[in-house]
Amino acid sequence: MADTISCPSGLTGRIRGMKVREERILADRKLAKSGGQVDELLSACWEELLEAGPYAFAAGKVDWGQVLQGDRFFALLQVRVLTYGPEYVFAVPCQAASCRARIDWELDLTQLPVRALSDASRVAFTAGNRFETTLPDAGKRVRFRLLTGEDERRLPQLQRAAPEKMLSSVLAYRVLDVDGVDARDKRRFLEDLTLRDADYLVDEFDRVDCGVDTTLEVECPECFMRQEVELPFDRGFFLPGQARTARRRERSTSSPA
Repeated sequence: MADTISCPSGLTGRIRGMKVREERILADRKLAKSGGQVDELLSACWEELLEAGPYAFAAGKVDWGQVLQGDRFFALLQVRVLTYGPEYVFAVPCQAASCRARIDWELDLTQLPVRALSDASRVAFTAGNRFETTLPDAGKRVRFRLLTGEDERRLPQLQRAAPEKMLSSVLAYRVLDVDGVDARDKRRFLEDLTLRDADYLVDEFDRVDCGVDTTLEVECPECFMRQEVELPFDRGFFLPGQARTARRRERSTSSPA
């Protein structure tokens, strides 16, 4: 079954749910390591391009490496909905140190808030993917870019290379230049930012971007603490039957004899 979707940027096309043959994509460790699973899955399930939105695709074919993160994730959600339906069941541990109970939660994926790409952001993206803001503490004008599929592949490698500097690695990757700061000194400048400036910059990234809000509020059934969690996005998201089998096996092996 195929359906027509319109992504947050205006990219529009026909997609279908996954077939058995797509399982090989999810099981391909080489693709997982290279970060190419999302591209392969979207390419397999995207049937027809109807409107390119802000993108300049060659020969009318979607290049998922050029597509904004928000569009890519939105399209993945629709593939999942067409494959299994809108309901998604998952489990997370309670964040309270004195509790840590298992929280089983269910939501309708079609009800997640979606933020469209604004007209101003579309203009900036198509004009070279350059956005500007001024840091409140440093008082410096900063130019940055939105992340695309190509960036999704590179960021994990950067973060693995310096896990103790994850925030500065992401900032250095996304910030193009800073007024009055030599390109060779950009990384040092970003590492010297106040956390207030860093938080402000990350908020600016989100403000001008598009996408799906994946922050959820859940309630622990044991201690009733309400807490924010990120939507789990792992193998079980696309293979829920296998995930349920694994959880049942885990519970059975951990039960007392």
